[in-house]
Amino acid sequence: MTYLVDTNVLLRIIQVNHSMHADAIRAAATLSDQGHELFVVGQNLIEFWAVATRPESSNGLALSIANTAAHIETFKQTFSILPDTPEIYLEWERLAQAHAVNGRQSHDTRLVAAMLVHGVTHILTFNTDDFKRYDEITVVDPKTIFEEESK
Repeated sequence: MTYLVDTNVLLRIIQVNHSMHADAIRAAATLSDQGHELFVVGQNLIEFWAVATRPESSNGLALSIANTAAHIETFKQTFSILPDTPEIYLEWERLAQAHAVNGRQSHDTRLVAAMLVHGVTHILTFNTDDFKRYDEITVVDPKTIFEEESK
């Protein structure tokens, strides 16, 4: 199967003291070990940069530019990057209208559009409710990967 790794998972991967860190690491490693393909898009890396470099007082991680860039390099080596294409916008526009998307939901809709254009079937995210409206994809919480592996 193919998975898009959502930005919140990327953030938890680097936050060693976060309660979701172990789930993020374990899910990515387990899926990779099982032979699943894990992808990101440029938008994930841009969103990661925005949160990583934002001050803690603004709900960011307050990382330096150099530290943030190093994490992004690691992600680029770990996950395949899907290219932005003009078709993604057209698919986003279709989805936004079909699902009555507004506000911040527009960003998640663009991730779904990229998935559909590139044939990615699953999204690995802690924010499962943000993607439930899209019947075209399968939403997977990283915690469930470990639960399934334990059975």
